[in-house]
Amino acid sequence: MKNEVYEKVMRCVAAIREKTDFVPRAALILGSGLGDFADSLEAKAVIDYGEIDGFPTSTVEGHRGRFIFADIGGVPTVVMQGRVHYYEGYAMTDVVLPIRVMRLLGAQNLLITNASGGINENFDVGDFMLITGQVSLFVPSPLIGPNIDEFGPRFPDMSSIYCEPLRALVRDAAAKNGIPLREGTYAQLTGPQYESPQEIQMLGRLGIDAVGMSTAVEAIAANHMGMKICGISCISNKAAGLSKQPLTHEEVKETTTRKAIQFAALVRDTIAAM
Repeated sequence: MKNEVYEKVMRCVAAIREKTDFVPRAALILGSGLGDFADSLEAKAVIDYGEIDGFPTSTVEGHRGRFIFADIGGVPTVVMQGRVHYYEGYAMTDVVLPIRVMRLLGAQNLLITNASGGINENFDVGDFMLITGQVSLFVPSPLIGPNIDEFGPRFPDMSSIYCEPLRALVRDAAAKNGIPLREGTYAQLTGPQYESPQEIQMLGRLGIDAVGMSTAVEAIAANHMGMKICGISCISNKAAGLSKQPLTHEEVKETTTRKAIQFAALVRDTIAAM
C-alpha cells in the first residue's frame, strides 16, 4: 500500500497535467508582498490552487494562491504566486506539498523568496539578502514519518542546502543591475506572531541574520528530492527590539512594493541564467 502523502502528491500532479503539459526547468516561490512579479509574465497556463483537488490554499493577504507557468528569460518556469505556511494550520506535509509537485512536474532548480525581519544590525530595511545557510527552529521537519523512497533517501545530507553555483548567479544578477546584495543565514520560526525581542537576541547570538515564517522547511523538502536551491530574502523590517516601531504586516507590504522593480530584475536575470 502506497504512502498517503505520496498518493496525495501524485493526485495533484495528475490534476495539473490534465490542465497543462508545460514542463518547467525551474521553480520560483514568491513570498509575502512579492507576488506582483508574476503578473508581469506572459503566462502559458494559470492554475489556481483551489482547482487542484486536495491542494492547500493560501489564506494570507499578499499570497494569491496560484501556479503560473511561463518562460522567464527563455527558461520554462513554474511560479508559485503565494505559498502556504505552517502557522495557517496545515500539516507540514501540506506545507511542502507544492515543492514536491513542482519537482515531479520537471523543475530541477528552485529559487525561494521571502520577506524577512533583519537581525544583522548592518542590514537596512529594503536590502536583499542572499541566503547562504539556514536554521529551522520550533518547526517540525517535513521529512518526519515513513520515508518516501521515490522522493529521496531516509537520511538526506544537508551540508550544502543552498547551491553555490546558483548563489553565484544571484550575485551576478545583482551586480548586473547595480543592486546591493547582502549575504547571511536565515532562520524559520513558526509564527504567526512576530518574534519577541528576547527571541531576536537569542537568534542574533546564534549568528542568524534574518528571520521569517517560511522557506527552511521548503528547502529541506526540495533538497531531499535532489533539487538545486537558492534563496533571496527581502529585509522588510527591522526585527523586534531593533526598532522603536511595532511590527506590522503593512510595513512588510510597503517595503516589498517599494523594492518591486529591483526584485523583478534580480529574479528575472537569476532564472534566465539557470
